[in-house]
Amino acid sequence: MFEFLRNEIILKLAASLVVGGLIGAEREYRSKSAGLRTFTLICLGCTILTILSGYAGYGQTDRIAANIITGIGFLGAGVIFKTDDRVQGLTTAAIIWVTASLGMAVGEGHILLSVLATLVVLGVMVGFKRIELILERSSQTRHYRIVYLYSPTGFKHYRKIFKTFNVSVTRGKQTVSAGMITGHWTVRGKPEEHEKLIKYLLHDRDVKEFDF
Repeated sequence: MFEFLRNEIILKLAASLVVGGLIGAEREYRSKSAGLRTFTLICLGCTILTILSGYAGYGQTDRIAANIITGIGFLGAGVIFKTDDRVQGLTTAAIIWVTASLGMAVGEGHILLSVLATLVVLGVMVGFKRIELILERSSQTRHYRIVYLYSPTGFKHYRKIFKTFNVSVTRGKQTVSAGMITGHWTVRGKPEEHEKLIKYLLHDRDVKEFDF
C-alpha cells in the first residue's frame, strides 16, 4: 500500500517537474523576469499542496485549493506593473495562473490532461507570438512621451500632426511644469507611418524630450 503511494507521488512530482520546466524554459528563452526556476517551483508547489489536500480530511480539499488560487493571484499581481501609460506583466501573470492550475491537475492525478494542456499552452505562447508579429507589420501601437514648450494651442497642434500622419491617437496624462508640457500618447498606425511621425517629431524645435 505504502509502496504504491510512494511510487504514485514520485510520478506526480516528476510530471510536475516536466510541466513546470517546459513552460519555464520557454519564458527563460525569452528572457522574462519569471523563468525556468520560478515556473518549475510554482508547478511543484501547487502539486505538493494538492497532494497534501488529499490527506487533509473531509471538507479540507476545497479550502486548500481555494487558498492555492488566492495565493497564486497575489503572486501574479506582483509581476504586473505600470510605466507611464503602459501596463506590463499581464501575460506573465496569466501564465503563472495557468501553470498553477496544471500543477493542481497533476496533484489530482490528471497527468495526461496536464501534459496535453501544457502542449496547448506552449502552442499559444509560441504560435500566437508569430501571429502577433504578423499583425504588428500591418498595425502597431506605440506609447509616446513628448515634452514640448507650453502654448495655448499646443495640444491641438499635436493632435493635428498625428492626424496628418494618418495614425489614431489616444491622449494620456498631460502635465504642465515650468513652462513645459509632458504629454503621454498612445498611437496606433502602420510601422512606416510611425517612422515618418518619429522623424518629424525629432526635428520639431518645440519638442525638448521625446521617448517612443
